[in-house]
Amino acid sequence: YTEVRLTALAHELLADIEKETVDFGPNYDGSLEEPLVLPARFPNLLVNGSSGIAVGMATNIPPHNLREVIEACCAYIENPEITLEELIQSVPGPDFPTGGIICGREGIESAYRTGKGVLRIRARAFVEREGGRARIVVTELPYQVNKARLVEKIAELAQSKKIEGIAEVRDESDREGLRVVIELRKDEVAEVVLNQLYKLTPLQVSYGVILLALVEGRPVLLGLKDLIGHFVEHRKEVVRRRSRFELREAERRAHILEGFLRALDVIDEIIALIKASETPQEAREALMRRFDFSEVQAQAILEMRLQRLTGLERDKISEEFDEVSRRILRLKQILADERVLEGVVVKELREVAERFADQRRTEIVAESAEIQLEDLIADEEVVVTITHSGYVKRTPADQYRRQRRGGRGRLGVLLKDGDFVEQIFVASARSHMLFFTDQGRAYGLKVHEIPQMAPSAKGKALVNLLSLRPQEVVTAVLAVRDFSQGSVVLATRGGTVKRTPLEDFRNARSGGILALNLQEGDRLVGVKGLGDAEDLLLATKGGHAILFSSSQLRPMGRTAQGVRGISLRPGDEVVAMARLHPGGTVLTVTEGGYGKRVPVEAFRRQRRGGQGVTAVRVTPRSGPVVGMLFLEGDEDLFLTSSGGKILRIAAQNIPLQGRYSTGVKLMDLLEGETVTGVAAL
Repeated sequence: YTEVRLTALAHELLADIEKETVDFGPNYDGSLEEPLVLPARFPNLLVNGSSGIAVGMATNIPPHNLREVIEACCAYIENPEITLEELIQSVPGPDFPTGGIICGREGIESAYRTGKGVLRIRARAFVEREGGRARIVVTELPYQVNKARLVEKIAELAQSKKIEGIAEVRDESDREGLRVVIELRKDEVAEVVLNQLYKLTPLQVSYGVILLALVEGRPVLLGLKDLIGHFVEHRKEVVRRRSRFELREAERRAHILEGFLRALDVIDEIIALIKASETPQEAREALMRRFDFSEVQAQAILEMRLQRLTGLERDKISEEFDEVSRRILRLKQILADERVLEGVVVKELREVAERFADQRRTEIVAESAEIQLEDLIADEEVVVTITHSGYVKRTPADQYRRQRRGGRGRLGVLLKDGDFVEQIFVASARSHMLFFTDQGRAYGLKVHEIPQMAPSAKGKALVNLLSLRPQEVVTAVLAVRDFSQGSVVLATRGGTVKRTPLEDFRNARSGGILALNLQEGDRLVGVKGLGDAEDLLLATKGGHAILFSSSQLRPMGRTAQGVRGISLRPGDEVVAMARLHPGGTVLTVTEGGYGKRVPVEAFRRQRRGGQGVTAVRVTPRSGPVVGMLFLEGDEDLFLTSSGGKILRIAAQNIPLQGRYSTGVKLMDLLEGETVTGVAAL
């Protein structure tokens, strides 16, 4: 190219190039000379960044904030022994023109210390809510991410169902700035969708930093301090060479001005001498011989215009001579004193910052964990319900109002075609949920990945969240905070129990893993988390229960079948399992809506494998047992019915009775309606 239009800041890269500040060399064909390096009044390599690939090496230097880099350079000049940690106070990290968020400081510190590091950059996005719908709005993209390709990628993932819940993607960008809108379907959890977008699209990217640069013609991997140090030395050399050039020019000008002043003192004689000379050469030699002028002075006198003979011009020449003399003194100080030289470098750096610096655009989050999805989720208690047809949802527990026992309950789910709420669980929104199925498999989800809906909503089909097998039904759910401690006890309909370390289920995902090898015709009905040795109670639909210590169960792998927990009477089957502690009570609830609390002490500990004792008297009116829970006294209970109702009552309102009683009416049921499940909060 023969010409280029430069910005005002670009001129600062070329400032003083005409003053012999840098070396020149031949261009590609030897026809011209070009600078080997630019004078650069600011560290362009850091401010604008650079990327390139050569044989066996590559560089990828991210852009930085001009003001921050200049402050770091000034701090380095003031204290060359400055530490990297102190430099990072001035330059906390890269600053991309597109903004975005850098997650974590480890990659930044690694790059600044060793010359290599990986940054995780996220788009800036927020959630807007309107009515029952939410939308994700993206206003800043990671560096070098193409907006059109991003929108195309999101639409492709939504169409292929790899990301559920996206209804529409729009690009609303205009002259005011970037704005990409992702409309979600009703009742979708925006934070969950956003997290999936971070994982599957360029809304989150990894940026590999390689601070490789040429130092005296050799590629060298540099840290932040090295980069700043080399620039400062380069800038000092530029100022030094410029000062030498300007000193030569100033001394030459002072020499000429000195000749003018001497000539003006004898101007009449000089004019007469010039008039008497036949040629300019003769006049120049005569001036040098008669008045002891140098050749430069004599030539300047001959070229001087007659208007400079006036008194006013004489004063101007005198003032200029004084000014040039002071400049010579200043330039000599710069060349003689390193501190004065450094002061000039700092002054010029700050002038550039004052004229061109702007505010940081990229936010740096101290730790990656600060923007983890779990931090976007309120750590609240939620009610998770699963219907007979396999629909699941979560609802904040405070949306259910406490009622007296015997009430009809509020409408918890709008059901169709005879569907009903079959299971209800209470957990923290930040917990993991392990879904155990009747076929002995375990699936994993985070609680906040379950769609949050109103109490009256039906929910979302589990088959859209879990890769369930044909005819597979979720029968037990376990909320887990920490997989590193404890174990899991599984109970089957046929009375088998098994203890497995909780750690074995850490990798359970929506695709499922084996939890228990079941015998033909058996089904998994209960799962409990277990700490140290605790008492376990197995309850049957016929009203019997057995209490034994978990110490009787040795840990087994996920593929084991387990051991006998209770010997069942003909026609009976296990319906529930609970962990017991001294001082609490055991709640039993029957299909007919009856329930009671029995002191834990009413059950004597036995060896596993026995038939157990009577826990509740089952009658045709009460119906079989559908649930059993251990209570500590201040819980709230949620009873669900086949009609889709949920009743919330205080456990303390349920009377204490003996093992042989049927209990009292807890829920008023319509004809043909039955209680299907119970949970405690």
